Amino acid sequence: MTVSSPADPRAKYARWVAPLCWTAVALEGFDLVVLGVVLPALLKIPSWGLDPNTASLISVVGLLGVAVGALAIGPVSDLFGRRGTMLLTVTSFSLFTLLCAVVDGPWLFGLLRFLAGLGLGGVLPTALALITEYARVGRGGSATTVLMTGYHVGAVLTALLGILVVEQFGWQWMFVIGAAPAVILVPLMVKFLPESSAFLAARRNPASSRVARAPRDRNPVAVLFRHGYTRATIAFWVTSFMGLLLVYGLNTWLPQIMREAGYELGAALALLLVLNVGAVIGLLIGGRVADRIGYRRSTITWFTVAAVFLALLSIKLPGFSVYVGVLLAGIFTFSAQVLVYVYVARVYPASARGTALGAASGIGRFGAISGPLVTGFLLTAGIAYPWGFYLFAVVAAIGAVAITLVNRDPAPDAPLETVADETPAAPAE
Repeated sequence: MTVSSPADPRAKYARWVAPLCWTAVALEGFDLVVLGVVLPALLKIPSWGLDPNTASLISVVGLLGVAVGALAIGPVSDLFGRRGTMLLTVTSFSLFTLLCAVVDGPWLFGLLRFLAGLGLGGVLPTALALITEYARVGRGGSATTVLMTGYHVGAVLTALLGILVVEQFGWQWMFVIGAAPAVILVPLMVKFLPESSAFLAARRNPASSRVARAPRDRNPVAVLFRHGYTRATIAFWVTSFMGLLLVYGLNTWLPQIMREAGYELGAALALLLVLNVGAVIGLLIGGRVADRIGYRRSTITWFTVAAVFLALLSIKLPGFSVYVGVLLAGIFTFSAQVLVYVYVARVYPASARGTALGAASGIGRFGAISGPLVTGFLLTAGIAYPWGFYLFAVVAAIGAVAITLVNRDPAPDAPLETVADETPAAPAE
């Protein structure tokens, strides 16, 4: 379908939205795993004097930056646009990630992790809003979960690079590698990334068609607690807290937990790789399932099954079966949190979609902070295996219960039907 007089001259580049956003999210996936990859090396630096508890504090500082960034950037993207917000966030986190490679102490390293986190926190909600608003009719779930494969492809590549790079070249090179793609990505975004069609439609004509049926508060934060959205907002926040506690707790400390269980370092890092391979598989499956059976039902199912497989990891499995168990846990655990984002994007209107996604992501980051902290405490106490997996199973079960409390149908301007004001222009032939 073509649209006359598109508001954004870059609308002809609509086909670039998915690959550019996917790449940006992959860089955030790098950040998801990189600290867990380099922590064994950082713990061995005598001058830094780190132990599992102090190393967890560095993780907390970085995640706090991500939480602040997500909470702040969501409203910015709703008020000023998705495109500029995406450029700002990618540029800033790449710069501070690069600087992490040249620090000589834990304090400055922690500060740079916080500053990088501010930009990282804004990438995901902005990319999710763009993808949702450019998704084909009836494909919102698949579009979002395909986007989020970038998150875990980045994590998989980081785990793989950690095996190849850290011992041979040093942990610093992991941060150089993580920042380098921005040299190509940012110029491509400047040239090809279009503004959100839904954002431009709402700004150009607030009284038009679908946007007119959405809440019209000037403050996008207010929408989260008005028009009957309050219960859904709180339910999404609780679920995101639990979901990201699982994601970050596992990705930060799984290698160390498995070493406590008796596995060699190489095998422990390989299990981290397998966990994130499972996440990618789960995303490809989960999006299609969500489009078929509904976002509510699929999200509840995914959290419930994740709880079962996480509990099973408390049993020391022999030989290759441990890889199968970790793969299955990854398939359901990480994609469960992504289905939360899919559901959020379908419940709130475009006028507050970035804010809703940013708030869910930002509040969830406090769960991300709690995951490494609690698991680090269990490691220090020497009981992370098997009690860490019992804890993760309970957390997943709480997420399943919380999502049942969401009480809203999809937003009035969600991409369930197509109108000219919000349809991306067809790419130029």
